[in-house]
Formats: sequence, structure tokens, C-alpha cells
Amino acid sequence: MDRRPGLSVRLKLTLSYTGFLMLAGVLMLLAGWVFLTRVPHGGLVLVPGYRRSVVRDFAPMAGVTMLFLLVFGLAGGWLLADRMLAPLTRITEATRLASSRSLSHRIRLPGRKDEFRELADAFDTMLARLEAHVAQQQRFAANASHELRTPLAVTKSLLDVARADPGRAGDPLVDRLYAVNTRAIDLTEALLLLSRADRRSFRREPVDLSLLAEEAAETLLPVAEQRGITLRTEGAIASTPGSPALLLHLTTNLLQNAIVHNLPQRGSVRVHTGVRPTTVVLTVENTGDPLAADQVATFTEPFQRGTERVHTGQAGVGLGLAIVATIARAHDGRLTLTPRPAGGLRVTVELPRTPRSPGPAG
Repeated sequence: MDRRPGLSVRLKLTLSYTGFLMLAGVLMLLAGWVFLTRVPHGGLVLVPGYRRSVVRDFAPMAGVTMLFLLVFGLAGGWLLADRMLAPLTRITEATRLASSRSLSHRIRLPGRKDEFRELADAFDTMLARLEAHVAQQQRFAANASHELRTPLAVTKSLLDVARADPGRAGDPLVDRLYAVNTRAIDLTEALLLLSRADRRSFRREPVDLSLLAEEAAETLLPVAEQRGITLRTEGAIASTPGSPALLLHLTTNLLQNAIVHNLPQRGSVRVHTGVRPTTVVLTVENTGDPLAADQVATFTEPFQRGTERVHTGQAGVGLGLAIVATIARAHDGRLTLTPRPAGGLRVTVELPRTPRSPGPAG
């Protein structure tokens, strides 16, 4: 939900504390004024000009007192608000981590029970249940995929024998079954890859995205030439810590997606790598039909494909960009899809930059 920017809660609490303190000060000074000028009491003799003298002496003192209360109220209120809102800051940070799929984080707010701690404990309980549920889903997908590999491999072997039989050569039923079986194998391998990336069960090492882009482009160049698509790679060395195999799969998926879902003639694909202060960026752009923003937003969902993508003849298994998004998240990165004004898609993957090793002393 988009909201207009407003004052922070800390500033609102500070102003509230200060306003209450200033009001108390005004009431206190008013009571002193009334006591000195209006209420008769023993030991005080009203002489001519006394009221004017009280006003002359009391007003500067009251001004200094109110100024002191203002400064003291702002400083004290700011510090008190920070102390009061510290638990809420920890809860907010945990929420941000959870929204980025880091469900293992817990708040574990110390101290005695109060409203903030009840909220933190409830949030920790919710995170624990979500983490257990996601882990159960991942185990199910991985186990199901492993169990499917054997019967699919056996079926493929039987179909290979049938296709090699001279009596069944060119049998459309066998060819159709072979295509369906191949698609099922591809889907199984994709699910296994998704499960592996989600669990982050890989060793990290420095990986140069520019080299991966060149390797993926060289592999897919025959496909691009067959479709009449110009493929261009450029950019600087962009090193990120991660799995070379997974990041190569990410790059290859992006390039294949850009090639397959392109213009029927004279299309182009541009791959660019860049370096930012703390991150590296891989950008893949392709030509194509105009895309709506709400349509693009669904491309990273599993088994979701745009209408024009289904009719290309190479629709894939529907997990290409879902795998890319999962691999990017597993590497603490971010995937952004943006429709190009002239048509086509711009895909940007931003990943952490490999820390520079300190130079030799001397």
C-alpha cells in the first residue's frame, strides 16, 4: 500500500512529551502568578507599584523557565521515545528479514512481559511455524522429484528402444510419448534445482558474472542464430560470492528466456554486467511484444507464462524465471523485471559484490 510520507512515531512521541511538559510548565507558572498577585497571604504587604514590579521580575524568569522546559522536553522526549520504541525497531527488522525469505531469524526480545514482548513472542512463534511449513514443502518436493527420476529414466529407456525398432520408426504415438517423458524429466530436474537453491546447500566462492554471461552466450549462440536473433554481451568484471553452477544456470535461463520469447524476425538480446559500490549487476534485455506491468509481475511465479510465451513452441516447464528468482534470493540478491517501452523485457539481477581482499602491507 502506497502512503504519503509523514512524521515518524519517535518524533510524534517526542512532540507529545514536549507539549505535555510545556503545558505543565505553563500551568505551574500561571499558578505561581496567581499566588503572587491574586491570593492574599500573611507576610506579604501589597504596596503601590508592587503588581508592576512582580510582572517586571516574573516575566523574564517565566520566559527562561519555559525555554528550559522546551529544550529539556525535546531532548528528554527524543531519548525516551528511542528507548520505548527500541523493541518495535527489532520487530520491524525481523519482519523485513522474513519478507526476504529469511525465516530462521528470531527476535527473542529480552525483558519482562509487556505488550511489545507479547508481540515479539507471537511473531517468533509465527516465524517458527512458517519455517517448519516451508521446510516440509521443500522436503516433499525434493523427495517426490527423487522418487520420480527412476521411473522416468526407465520409461525413457523403453521409449528409446521403441524408437530404435525399425517396425515403429516414425510412430507418432511413440514420438509423442517421448516428448512428454522428456518434459517430465526436465520438470523433475527443475524442481530438484529449486529445492537445492532454496535450502542454500552450496559452497560460496568468487564468481565472475561477465565470464558466465560469455559462456552462456556461446552455448546458446546456435539457438539465437537459428532464430535470426542478434546476441551481444558486454560489461565489466563483476565478481560475487556464490555457486558457479547455480549462477551459470541463472544466466543461461535468462538468456534462453530472452532468445525464445523474442520477435519472430530481427530480434536482439543484450547482456550487460556492471559494478556498483556494494553490488554487481547482470542485466538481460530483449526485444519483443509490448508487455503490461501486471503481466510481468507474474512471470516469476512457478508454472506461470505469458500468453505469447505458450505459443512459441518452446514454452519450457514454467519454472525458468522462478528458478532465477530462487537462485538470486539464495545468493542474497534481488531480481527485477521491467517491461521495455519499445517492447520486450529487461531483467536485472543484483547480487552482493565480492569483498576486496586487503593489499600487501608495505
